[in-house]
Amino acid sequence: MNVDYKINIKADVTSALSEDLGGSVALENDITAQLVDDNAIVTAVIIAREQGIVCGIDWASEAFIQLDPTIQLNWQVKDGDLVKENQTLVSIKGNGQAILTGERTALNFLQTLSGTATTTYQYVKLLGSSKTRLLDTRKTLPNLRLAQKYAVKCGGGQNHRIGLFDAFLIKENHISACGSIKAAINKARSMQADKPIEVEVENLNELQQAIDAKADIVMLDNFNTKQILAAVELNKQACKLEVSGNITDARLQELANLGVDFVSSGALTKHVHALDLSLLIK
Repeated sequence: MNVDYKINIKADVTSALSEDLGGSVALENDITAQLVDDNAIVTAVIIAREQGIVCGIDWASEAFIQLDPTIQLNWQVKDGDLVKENQTLVSIKGNGQAILTGERTALNFLQTLSGTATTTYQYVKLLGSSKTRLLDTRKTLPNLRLAQKYAVKCGGGQNHRIGLFDAFLIKENHISACGSIKAAINKARSMQADKPIEVEVENLNELQQAIDAKADIVMLDNFNTKQILAAVELNKQACKLEVSGNITDARLQELANLGVDFVSSGALTKHVHALDLSLLIK
């Protein structure tokens, strides 16, 4: 599925600026920036205060451009780059009021998406050369779904699914409502045969049911190491296996060697540790 991760950038940035400016994108609403002469042209830089993966350049740029279409942005990095402490990411030249007004909105997008990308990068490193791939989840920040999914890609991870529309993920409540794993899978296939079908299971008996019903992917929910090894042996590559739940650094290194296809983690997008960035007027 081709995903346009950047389709909502303009609207997302307009909403964020409006939130900061009392409902409309108007420079005069930033009362502190009005202390600066409205004709003042200044130069600023954004620097990284710590090492990490950069992500969100287009969102940050849009924040400044909406306030000053003539602003000049000279990015010295690109999304997905690993940057060092004190490295300059971009130099900015333009109206001083616009740069100061857009500063927080630009940094909010840039530090949040860079944080997501950086955590993803660290998780992927822990998986090493394993064939096991890292997936995100739908546990994203409200209204930043596509942006955070893009950040995961920049960090080296893969998207699980974008939303509720592009793949089936059959969980306990769906199974109960349908009557059985087999019934749920058969109905899903009859409805939209072209969509991937994944089933979440809690034990080996349910895994066997999912295999028999020919699920595409089975999520092993909170399986311990012994159970995962048994699941891999039972599955015999009949379907893809995904491990979810209690994903820690140590756990990732262990899972890399167990023979599963995917590890999914909500922490990538919900436990965001923003990358430390600063904007400085030169």
